[in-house]
Amino acid sequence: MPTLKKRVNVSMSKYLEQALNFLAERDQVPEATKAAELLKVAIELEEDLGWDFIASGRDSKKAEFVSHKKVWA
Repeated sequence: MPTLKKRVNVSMSKYLEQALNFLAERDQVPEATKAAELLKVAIELEEDLGWDFIASGRDSKKAEFVSHKKVWA
């Protein structure tokens, strides 16, 4: 059955396989759906780390603060 979704073959330890199976059964979704949901969350966390790195680099005692009104004017 053709699909437009990308398929990825993943090798995992027995522990990860059991954890994925448990979470999928708990949420009553297929394992592939649960794996995709977990990947989405992981990617969002990685993105947050990137934004935090940028913000931390800009946060200093010499930082110039700009008002919300001025930024969006």
